[in-house]
Amino acid sequence: MTWIEALILGLLQGLTEFLPVSSSGHLEIGTAIFGLQEENLTFSIIVHGATFLSVIVVFRNDILNLITSLFKFEWNDETKFILLLIISAVPVGIAGILFKSQIESLFDGNILLVGSMLLITSLLLLLTNFAPNKKKDITIKSAIIIGIAQTFAVLPGISRSGATISTALYLGIDREKATRFSFLMVLIPIFGASFLEILELSSATEPSAIATSSLIIGAVAAFISGLIACSWMLKIVKRGKLVYFSAYTALVGAIAIYFALF
Repeated sequence: MTWIEALILGLLQGLTEFLPVSSSGHLEIGTAIFGLQEENLTFSIIVHGATFLSVIVVFRNDILNLITSLFKFEWNDETKFILLLIISAVPVGIAGILFKSQIESLFDGNILLVGSMLLITSLLLLLTNFAPNKKKDITIKSAIIIGIAQTFAVLPGISRSGATISTALYLGIDREKATRFSFLMVLIPIFGASFLEILELSSATEPSAIATSSLIIGAVAAFISGLIACSWMLKIVKRGKLVYFSAYTALVGAIAIYFALF
């Protein structure tokens, strides 16, 4: 992997992790274009860790407030919110443990699958125009449903933020609360997956095939683009502009399917 490829893939990861266009789908398309079908675990850990940090920076006040409230050992709105975040991570955690090999097999450069899932993402985003305009709070039931939506986003081409925010809006949850919950709920799965990947990496006998400079470039690109995308997405959802991303994912999905077939 050259530094240019690392830069582009890092930018793709950071931007598309938070925008509702599917980071996994774009990375699959990007690796297919560059001919980098062999997954490099080290690069994956680095760029996902960088996007993890970008969420922490954007939501630093929220996270600090949650941590502070947790150590008060009181049942309040903050500790309830933490419980809801944990509950939302259960479905994807179960899927990751029970179907790890099956999920990994999906990331084999199958552009036809990616294109098809991008079309589904487009439909999910389009239908948010018809979501009930309510101001509901997140409950245990809705946290489970949103968590299930996140689980389906393990499919390359299904946007995680698109699926979770759309589902929350369909449930009548307030737009700002839906976005905040969607971005904070990703911290637990990313941390868990990265921890497991680090354990796997520590037991690997072969060193990383990617130069340190490329890893650094990819990480910095993912972090900076993640900061921009996360902040931008907060404003976009408040204004109800998800339909634009519906058009984009439909276009990219159609192009991917065309090249996969012809």
